[in-house]
Amino acid sequence: MTAAADLTPEAVRALLADTEPYLSCDECFARIDEYVERRVSDRDFRDDRLETHLAGCGVCAEEAAALEELLRG
Repeated sequence: MTAAADLTPEAVRALLADTEPYLSCDECFARIDEYVERRVSDRDFRDDRLETHLAGCGVCAEEAAALEELLRG
């Protein structure tokens, strides 16, 4: 089996996602707690740079999802 056969549609979307404006994982982790807290209290809150990063970075997206799950109980 080739490596390409192991790519899920979600992985392909993440690889092809437009990551501009760029935000590093370090910058994301520095902001992710506040972002999730604000999203939980206000579903209309937006952070375009962070959301762009989360769309292309599975590790950071998993962290955001885990934090949100924790806060929502």
